[in-house]
Formats: sequence, C-alpha cells, structure tokens
Amino acid sequence: MKKYKLRPVNSYYFYKKKKSRARKRLLFVCSLICVVFIGICINNEFGQDLITFFPFLEQEAKGPQKDVYLPTTGVKYDLYKAPTKVKGIYIPPSKVMDYENYISMARETGINSFIIDVKNDNGYLTFATDNEVLIEKGVVLAKPPMKDVSRMMTRLYEEGIYPIARVVAFKDNVVAKKEPERAIKSLSGQIYETSAGDTWLDPYNKANWDYLLEICDEAVKLGFKEIQFDYVRFHESMKPTTVVLDETTSKVDIITAFTKYACQHLQQKGVYVSADVFGAVILSQLDASIVGQDFAAMSQYLDYICPMVYPSHYAEGTFGIAYPHLDAYDIILNTMEKGQDLIRENERSQRKAIIRPWLQDFTLKSLKPYLLYGPEQIKAQIQGTYDAGLEEWIFWNAAGNYTVDGYK
Repeated sequence: MKKYKLRPVNSYYFYKKKKSRARKRLLFVCSLICVVFIGICINNEFGQDLITFFPFLEQEAKGPQKDVYLPTTGVKYDLYKAPTKVKGIYIPPSKVMDYENYISMARETGINSFIIDVKNDNGYLTFATDNEVLIEKGVVLAKPPMKDVSRMMTRLYEEGIYPIARVVAFKDNVVAKKEPERAIKSLSGQIYETSAGDTWLDPYNKANWDYLLEICDEAVKLGFKEIQFDYVRFHESMKPTTVVLDETTSKVDIITAFTKYACQHLQQKGVYVSADVFGAVILSQLDASIVGQDFAAMSQYLDYICPMVYPSHYAEGTFGIAYPHLDAYDIILNTMEKGQDLIRENERSQRKAIIRPWLQDFTLKSLKPYLLYGPEQIKAQIQGTYDAGLEEWIFWNAAGNYTVDGYK
C-alpha cells in the first residue's frame, strides 16, 4: 500500500508558526522603511517642514516605533485559544470535499462548526498518513475521501469554522476482523457479528484504547480542535447470553474508564473531548447498563456530551406524548432538562460536561403518522434546546443534505 507523507503544513501548529514568521518579516521590513524614510526627511528642508506640521516625527525618529498596525490575514486564531459555542452540522466522507458549499451555507445561516469523520463507520481512516502503526492495521486507504486536508483546514480556520473530528470508536469492521484477539467474541469463541454483520473492538482490551488514541493524535496534528467519539459503547445485542464479557467489570464501568483515559490523554494536547451517547440513557438506567453509557459518570471527564435526541427515535407515549416525532419541541425540551438534572445531581464531580445535543434534519418515512421534517421542525428543536438552558447544538443528516432555511 502506498505510504503518504504527512507534511508539516498539514498541522495547524506548523501553519500558525509559519504565518507568524511571515508577519514578523513583513513587520520588520515596514519598520525599516519607516526609519530610513524619517531619517532622510529630518536631514533636509522637506523633513523640517514635516516636523513643523507633525512634531511627533522628531520624537519617533529618536527611537524605535512603539506600535505598528498591519492588516491581518483574516484567519481567526481565537479558535485556537478558546471554546466555541457550537452550532454545527455533520459532513459525511462522501461530501467532505464539497466543504466550500458548506462554508457558503455557514455564512448564510450562522453555523460555525463542522463534524467530519476521521475514522468512519467501517473502521477506515478518511485521510492519508505515513503513521506506520495505522498503516500496519490496514485502515489507511489508497484514495482517502479527504484529498487535501491542509487546504481544507486552512479554509475552515479562515472562515472561523470550528473543526470537530468524529472518531467511530468500538464499531470496527477492519481491525476487529484482521486481529481477532482484539474483537468481541461470541460464546462459541468466534468473532461476534451483529444482525447487520458488523464487528466490534473489545472495550475490555486496553490495546484498543491506545489504537484509538493513535488515530486521535493524528487528527490533532491535522488541526482538529475537538475529538468526538461515536459508538463509544457496546452494541445493544451484546449480553452475557450472547458474548464474552468481563465478569468483574460492568459495561458501564469499562466505558467510563475508557472515557477517563481518553480525556486525560487528549486534554493534555490542548483539544476538547466529546462523546455521542444514546438519548435513551438519560431516561433509562436499564438502557444505560445495556450499552454501557452512564450519562452522569461520563460527564465527569468529557468537555462535551452529545446525546442523540432525534424525536423520530422515541417510543410512542414518551413524556405522555402520543407521537414524539410530531412534537419535536417538547421532546427536546423535556430530555434536555432531564439531562441537566442528571449532571447537577452528580455532586461528586468536579468536572461537568456541557450538553450539546444531536438533533435531526431528516425524515423517518416509516413512522405513522408521517411528518416531513422541514424548517419548522428544525427551529422547534433548536428552541427546545435553548429553553432547556443550553446554548449549543449539532444536526445530523447522514447524506449531508440540510434544510438551509431551518437554520436562518
């Protein structure tokens, strides 16, 4: 397989350093020209006339200039320094090179963040790298979807777009199959496959933790300012009657332990860490134990926790609402208020993750009665989020097709 060399320009750290050097050189040249010009002027009659009208020139000529203001490049370096109140959308690998179209949408709507796959749903990376560890795993594609990462990241920074790297964690159809010792096993000892034919990395195997962080480290080098873990859980079919589990450590405990481990590693690198969780784990301890996601426990370590609260995915009668997908506002409001309560009740925690919900910009056509989701439903979900006391949100559309009018 072809090896791809990761150029320093691919990293925002190198990019920022390069821009800083260029600005310093320009500042030095301009200062030198000013000093030479003033020196010439004050030694001739024209110079004396200048000093008559502009006395400060005589004072400035005696020493270096104190302040020189030059036009900037327009790159928003504050993205590097401070968190952003995210209003974001997911961009799938098939559309990632259309980023200029999404930038145009952001200008029109106020969207300020893109969630971009780094490790996709199958387990492959979406960018080129010469990292030998990742190449050996077989996850580096010959033709990755992101063809010029350095250019894309530069454009996002220029436009003030906060870049989030989505890392599909334990769902993995590449490494889990190539290295069976890393995969979750069925009771018969074979690699366990879900009904959809998917395999999963075993969260109990801590070598898998380091493998995922190897990918995250590459994403940081590319310039992503936040790592967002998806599928940081067990599949709902994984029970003691179907797969081999550790009898001494619960699913909740091991997922929480991974969350803590990942956060400690990545936060030292100056990036934020978030994780996607089922919206149901806010409402049901049973659901939390099945997939291993304890909302309050994970919130102790994460910077952001992102519950998937798509109204179309709620059971009929939730919160007393007959058809939840017909009442997007109340579903979001009630769930987010409950999520806020769970974090507040966790008094032992010194960290409290900010809740940033996943909302839906898609229509689930199998539901009856049928409702086409459009601008009204998008705005209702956003308003429900705000009325629950939250300030951030992100929208999901698997195909990357968004209802622009809903965000204006």
